[in-house]
Amino acid sequence: MTTPALDPQDAHLATIRESAKAVEERFGKIPDTLVVAGSGLGAFAERMTKTTAASYDDLKNFPQSTVVGHAGKLIVGEAGGRRIVLMSGRKHVYEGVDVRLTVLPLRALIAAGVKTVILSNAAGALNRTFQPGDLMLINDHINMQFRNPLMGPNLDELGPRFPDMCTPYNSELLELARDTARREGIRLHEGVYLALTGPTYETPAEVQMFRGIADAVGMSTVPENTAAVHAGARVLGISAITNSHVLKTGVVTTHEEVMDIGRHVSDEFCRLVEGIIARL
Repeated sequence: MTTPALDPQDAHLATIRESAKAVEERFGKIPDTLVVAGSGLGAFAERMTKTTAASYDDLKNFPQSTVVGHAGKLIVGEAGGRRIVLMSGRKHVYEGVDVRLTVLPLRALIAAGVKTVILSNAAGALNRTFQPGDLMLINDHINMQFRNPLMGPNLDELGPRFPDMCTPYNSELLELARDTARREGIRLHEGVYLALTGPTYETPAEVQMFRGIADAVGMSTVPENTAAVHAGARVLGISAITNSHVLKTGVVTTHEEVMDIGRHVSDEFCRLVEGIIARL
């Protein structure tokens, strides 16, 4: 007798549950705080203590990133005096996968107990006051990837069909980040993050258009934010400004440059995130 196929909603929920179970079997109880480290920001893992790590390849359904600078490891350990879980690397839509796959690890971790998510990324500056090496607190975003991980049958077990997005980045966490930056003497800009699919960097005409609506531009974060908000998690977002689209013209932007600046700003990024975690 043939077993009836699961409908798309049940099948995707089953995949998330499988991944959550694999994480719990590998690490035990999962901490309630998740940090996602973007390009060039993997050094955060080196500052963690009492760590246990697993490759995404060893965790059921976790997609491995093909991008240099994304280690593709899940790490549980201590940072800022608290136990956290770190995603060192992420899958991007420009790698040719369904947007739902890019958020599957995050959804699995929320199913396993995560309640607070700190997202980070490398981004290009659209705001003329930003320079490479700066940090930007994301207070809102614009989705120009034209992909949404909530499309298709709603996962009612995770969240509502039409989640409200009037505060995609938690107001209490935003204030905590501002105050932590002041205490640590870290220069922290604030602004709107615009997400594109990539993998190409922006044309001059695109930069001219985007400058009127956003402060920084990148290729990630928004799908994860959407999935986390849908599931009821608190979200904070931080961009490391790794290149400027407005302070220089006619200069080629490369991934190597993005990685180099990311490593340069990683100390301040790590201090900021550790300070935030310590005060959660």
